Amino acid sequence: MNSPIVITSRDNPLLKRLRLLAQDSTAYRKQGQVWLEGDHLCRALLARGRRPATAVFTESFWPQAPHDLRDAADHIVTVPDALMAGISGLESPAGVGFVCDLPEATGLQAGCAAVVLDRLQDAGNVGSILRSAAAMGFAQVLALKGTAALWSPKVLRAGMGAHFALHLVEGIAADDLGDLAMPLLVTSSHQGDLLHQARLPWPCAWVLGHEGQGVSPAIEALATQSVRIIQPGGEESLNVAAAAAICLHTSAASR
Repeated sequence: MNSPIVITSRDNPLLKRLRLLAQDSTAYRKQGQVWLEGDHLCRALLARGRRPATAVFTESFWPQAPHDLRDAADHIVTVPDALMAGISGLESPAGVGFVCDLPEATGLQAGCAAVVLDRLQDAGNVGSILRSAAAMGFAQVLALKGTAALWSPKVLRAGMGAHFALHLVEGIAADDLGDLAMPLLVTSSHQGDLLHQARLPWPCAWVLGHEGQGVSPAIEALATQSVRIIQPGGEESLNVAAAAAICLHTSAASR
């Protein structure tokens, strides 16, 4: 285990970069790295066999930090608790965080079960859908232009580690979806086959649309099948993350 580098100045270049990564939802695109804060996200990265570029500990947590976290990175730093609080996006700042290199950017994978996000805006919804996708065996998530940044701090927290189990692609266009070479299923609140009665193909790609506008007409025109969820209680629609969980579970269970 390497001895940690002690940082005490808030003007240290590393801390300036961490504040940017923690507070700017798209800074990761320029930096090529993301900031993972807290025990759960850090361990989720390690569970997938990946190592962080840097491990950051508070002065108070370092002496009691478990060995797997201490040994996680070759580059280790400690900072005063107050400086970690200045970086943190959490209500109660964590004692540890990792700086992680972004996976190498690649395109969508043909024939690989997918979830397509069509201009979803809410980071909590996006992160929740990533969790459902990973849990139900959908190996890739594709974000169309206009969707919330997949690796933003809020999406990372909501995803709870699902990012590291998925192939993620951002900034695709509707025309790119034909390269998936599999059935495209769209969700709707008012038309299409009832989900619990529908015959669902596998593998497939589920498209989940904008929270207010739903799936765009351009994507609907490409769809193989339109599906709606029965709502005997009479509500107008479901939250998109809730609808995603239902659809993806049904799809996985019918394989």
